[in-house]
Amino acid sequence: MDNLSDTLKKLKITAVDRTEDSLEGCLDCLLQALAQNNMETSEKIQGSGILQLFASLLIPQSACTAKVANIIAEVAKNEFMRIPCVDAGLISPLVQLLNSKDQEVLLQTGRALGNICYDSHEGRSAVDQAGGAQIVIDHLRSLCSITDPANEKLLTVFCGMLMNYSNENDSLQAQLINMGVIPTLVKLLGIHCQNAALTEMCLVAFGNLAELDAIKLQLVEAGLVECLLEIVQQKVDSDKEDDIAELKTASDLMVLLLLGDESMQKLFEGGKGNVFQRVLSWIPSNNHQLQLAGALAIANFARNDGNCIHMVDNGIVEKLMDLLGRHVEEGNVTVQHAALSALRNLAIPVVNKAKMLSAGVTEAVLKFLKSEMPPVQFKLLGTLRMLIDAQAEAAEQLGKNVKLVERLVEWCEAKDHAGVMGESNRLLSALIRHSKSKDVIKTIVQSGGIKHLVTMATSEHVIMQNEALVALALIAALELGTAEKDLESAKLVQILHKLLADERSAPEIKYNSMVLICALMGSESLHKEVQDLAFLDVISKLRSHENKSVAQQASLTEQRLTVES
Repeated sequence: MDNLSDTLKKLKITAVDRTEDSLEGCLDCLLQALAQNNMETSEKIQGSGILQLFASLLIPQSACTAKVANIIAEVAKNEFMRIPCVDAGLISPLVQLLNSKDQEVLLQTGRALGNICYDSHEGRSAVDQAGGAQIVIDHLRSLCSITDPANEKLLTVFCGMLMNYSNENDSLQAQLINMGVIPTLVKLLGIHCQNAALTEMCLVAFGNLAELDAIKLQLVEAGLVECLLEIVQQKVDSDKEDDIAELKTASDLMVLLLLGDESMQKLFEGGKGNVFQRVLSWIPSNNHQLQLAGALAIANFARNDGNCIHMVDNGIVEKLMDLLGRHVEEGNVTVQHAALSALRNLAIPVVNKAKMLSAGVTEAVLKFLKSEMPPVQFKLLGTLRMLIDAQAEAAEQLGKNVKLVERLVEWCEAKDHAGVMGESNRLLSALIRHSKSKDVIKTIVQSGGIKHLVTMATSEHVIMQNEALVALALIAALELGTAEKDLESAKLVQILHKLLADERSAPEIKYNSMVLICALMGSESLHKEVQDLAFLDVISKLRSHENKSVAQQASLTEQRLTVES
C-alpha cells in the first residue's frame, strides 16, 4: 500500500507531462492494487484527489484511455465512489468516448458508465444530460448482427449499462422506449440466444421495461413472445445452470407480459392463439418451472369471464387437476399455489361453477387441506369459496365435511396469517349462507365455529361483517336451540348493541343487526340479555335514519321488542 501512495504521487506528475510509458506503468500499478483490494485502493484514490485528473486523461487518441476507463469502472463498483466520479466531471468525457472506434475503449467505457449509474440517481442524471443512452442504443442497433465473442461481450456490457441507467426509473425507461430500444433488444435476443450472458441481460432489461403498463402491449407487438417461446423450447431439457436460469427468466417474463389486459387479450386470441396453446403445453411438462409458469399464465388469462368460460369448456380444468395431483405428496408449494390460483379465477363466472364441481374440483382441492403453507391454504380457501357461491348442494356437502370444518375453525385462529384467517371465516359463513342447511349449522356448532362468526361480525371490512351477520341470522332462524350457548358465551348481544349504537356502522350492518336481534327473541336467555341492554333507546333513534330500509326495520324491531317485553 506504500507502493500505492508512491504510484498516486507519480501519476499526478506524469498526468501533467503526458509521458505515455511512465503513465501506463502507473495505471497498471493501480489496476493491480484494485484487483487485490478494491475498496481500500478506491478510498486511497478518492483521498488523493486524482479523480479530477482522470477527466483530462480520457482522450480518444491516447493509448492509455482504455486503462483509465477500466480504473473508473473498477472504482465505481463501490457505492461511495459513484457521486465523486460524477463530481470529478468524468461523465461527459466518458460519453464522448462512446464515439470511439476502438472496441476495448468502448467496452471499458460501457462498464464505467454502467457501474456509475448502478443505484445512483446522480450518475443516471449525468449520463442523461450528456446524451449517453442514445449513443449506446445506436451501437446496439449497428452491432446487433455480429456474432463474434468480442462483439457479444460488448453488446452484453451495453445492455447492462442501459439496464443500470433505467432500473426502477419510469421516466428514463420511457425515454429508452421512445428511442426505439424495444425492437433492438428483441432483435438481439433472436440473434444471440446461444449466448447465455447476453440473453440473460436482455431478459432482465425486458423485465424492467415490462413493469410499465402500456409497454407490455408494445413488447408483445415487437415479437418478444416468440423469442421467449423459442428460448424455453431450447432450454427445457438442459440441466446446465445457465440454461435453467434462462428458462426461468424467460418464462417469468412471459407471465409478466400477461399482466397487462391488452397484451393478455392479444395473446389469448379467443383461445385459438399459438401462444396460448404453447403455454397450455407447459402444464403437463416435467419441468417444475414450466408447470409453474403455465399455471400462472392460465391464472392471468382467466381475468375476464369470456376467457374463463372458453377455457373451462376446452378442458383446462382437467389439466390443472392433473397438475395438482402430481404435487399432493411432498409437492412443490409454488406450483400448488399457482394451480389453485388458476382454478380460483376460473370459478368466478357463474356458468363455470357447476361444470367445475361436476369435474371433481372440490375433491382435488381438499387433498391440500393438510398443507402447512399459508399461501396454499389461502388459495385453497378462496377456490372453495368461489365454487360454492350460490351452489346450495355443493355448500351443503362441504359444510357437512367434519374434517374441512374442523380445519377451518383451526385456521380462524391463525393470527399470524391475516389472509388465511379472513378466508376461513368467510368460507365458514359462506357454507351456511349458500346451503341454508340445519346439518351444516350443526356441524359448525359442534366444531366450535360459532365464536369465530361472532368475532367476524366485528371485522373492519364491511363485506365480512355483513357475511357474518347474515350467517348468524340463518343460524338463529334454523338452529337457535343448538347454537344458543355458543352465541351467549361469544357475547353476541353486546356486540349487536355496539354495532347499532355506533354511528360509523354502515346501513346494511345496522339493518342486518336488527334482523338478527328479532331472530334471537326465540331464545329465553338471549331475549333476557336484549332486555337488560336498553336496546329500545338505540333502535328508536334509528327510526329516523336516512336509509329507508334501516328506518323500516327499526320500526319493525321496536314493535317486536315492545310486544315481547
